[in-house]
Amino acid sequence: MRTPIRVSFALITAVASIAACIGAPSLVRAATPQYATRTFATGYGGDGSWDYLAFDDVRHRLFVSRGSHVPVFDTKDAKTVGDITETPGVHGIAIAQDLGLGFTSNGRDNSVTVFDLATLKTKTKIAIPGQIPDAIMYEPTTKHVLTFNGRSNDATVIDARTDAVVATIALPGRPEFAVHDGNGTIYNNIEDKNEIVAIDAKTNAITKTWPLAPCDGPSGLAIDVVHHRLFVGCSNKLMTVVDAQTGAIVTTVPIGDGSDAIAFDAGTQRVFSSNGGDGTVTVAHEDAPASYAVLATIATRPLARTMALDPTTHALWLDTALFQNVPDPKPHRVMIDGSFTLLEVFPKDR
Repeated sequence: MRTPIRVSFALITAVASIAACIGAPSLVRAATPQYATRTFATGYGGDGSWDYLAFDDVRHRLFVSRGSHVPVFDTKDAKTVGDITETPGVHGIAIAQDLGLGFTSNGRDNSVTVFDLATLKTKTKIAIPGQIPDAIMYEPTTKHVLTFNGRSNDATVIDARTDAVVATIALPGRPEFAVHDGNGTIYNNIEDKNEIVAIDAKTNAITKTWPLAPCDGPSGLAIDVVHHRLFVGCSNKLMTVVDAQTGAIVTTVPIGDGSDAIAFDAGTQRVFSSNGGDGTVTVAHEDAPASYAVLATIATRPLARTMALDPTTHALWLDTALFQNVPDPKPHRVMIDGSFTLLEVFPKDR
């Protein structure tokens, strides 16, 4: 943690006032936040594997990837409101609020399932040329859905208005999380090359490739669109902060072991890393666009690695399960039936 600089109260007051006027984050170090954790829906969605979470902040719904289907949890009323099927090997869920549609990436049969956000009914299923689609996102300026395909090392581009595959973007390695800036630029982590690429959504072409050293194994990715900052979760217990305009490494922040997802809360200027290896969430604060500090480490549960943010309540949603070691025929781990659980991590002062 950076050693605080001693300045006068008058100077602090003046700087904070200027920051408030221009809409920038406060330059005064934030207080240590207090969070609580509670569990919901133990055994939720069966006993299959799990992957990405996605949050619909209009309807307060959490989409939970569960191997072959996507159960949908109403976080306001704490109940299941639907289940999206026909999603074999589902990895991710993308939400297009302006079209009223959702999309899943299905790794087992290389497809995308399109569903209605209001009714949760399946609209259609699209076969794609990409192999093992993993991350999926909706880009609003082009109204395109992109799947980032783990085996074929490319991205499939679908026109969300017509359900047609319109392009394939070759990538320099194995893709992981992707985000967009709302203005036609997409960013995607290349996990096995320790790089990040910038993609022009209009031309479907890579415009920049930037190294992420000292980051090793980039996975989770989030963006602060106002201050042009990318937050990259790395397997070597670092979160790397990248200038989204130049690709320069701004700084690194220490995080827990086994980081998978990263979330940025614009309302609090906090960045979160879900660390499945040690069962924690690292909370960092954007003191200024080039200055970040770890505020807290929240205990969750082992293997709680995927995460979604509710921007209204500022709560985090994670999921995990319990495993047991099985010795035969060779040592491996097996999920304990009925142990899959949803976790909510929420600020105590909400």
